[in-house]
Parts: sequence; C-alpha cells; structure tokens
Amino acid sequence: MLMRKTCVILLPILFSFHSFAKKADQILGFWLSESGKAVIEIYKKENDKFEGKIVWLKDIHTGKVEDKLDKNNPDKELQKRSLQGLVNLTGFSFDDEEWEGGEIYDPESGKTYSAKMSLESPDTLSLRGYVGIPLFGRTSTWSRQKSKIPDEYQTKD
Repeated sequence: MLMRKTCVILLPILFSFHSFAKKADQILGFWLSESGKAVIEIYKKENDKFEGKIVWLKDIHTGKVEDKLDKNNPDKELQKRSLQGLVNLTGFSFDDEEWEGGEIYDPESGKTYSAKMSLESPDTLSLRGYVGIPLFGRTSTWSRQKSKIPDEYQTKD
C-alpha cells in the first residue's frame, strides 16, 4: 500500500521533470541568423547549459572568401581565428519558457553582450542581446533550418 502511494506521488513529479527537459530541448538545432549570413547550431552541454556555434557562413559557401576571420575581435591574437566553428552563444539556462543568463559574441562588432532567448514558435527564435538590463538591447529573430546548410541553399535532386 505504501509503495502504491509513493508511486502515485512520484509519478507526476517525474513526468514534470521529463516535460521540463523536453521543453528546454526545443531550442536545439540549426538556426539561420536574421541577416542570413550565418547558421548557428544550438546544443546542450553536460551541465544543462546551452551553447551555440557558427557552422555555416554565407561568404564561404558562396565562394566570396576562403575563410572568414574574427578580425573585429579586440584581442589581436583572436583576430586570426576562423569564425567557422566559433562558439558565440554560451552559458544559457532554461527557466520558465526562456533561455537566460547567457552571452552572445557578435563577430561583426567584436563585442560580447548579455543575452536571453525564447521561442516565438517552433521555427522562430527570438534572441535579445543587451548591456546591463534587457531594456537596453536589440532583438534578433532567427529561423530554424533542417541542417547546417540553410534550406534555401539545399540542392534539389
């Protein structure tokens, strides 16, 4: 009898943890930046933190450049690194419909901003980068992609 009561109590708790984890993972995948210049893959680290890295760059894909470097980084040594594979989203935790507490590095300005993310729909990500408080920032809208190559550049067989 005691075992049955324990199961009745624990089962909803376990289900809510599973639902929470599943909801948190909805952000995983490939996202085309608002400018259409890059695809960022968002993934989960072992510590339940979410990160993102640049996995596709339009200028490289279209043959405009062979490699794109982090030339606007204020650290001279880092200006020589490739943007391809660069981790530019770090430290996000899921809490109540948002991924917050993270940072975004903007290679175009060479600056790092506090950031938070939310899903407007399953295929639309809203990312807000800010200084200090979210009121002082800018929101960018990203689109979900099927793979690291944007849907519009996929070859049709």
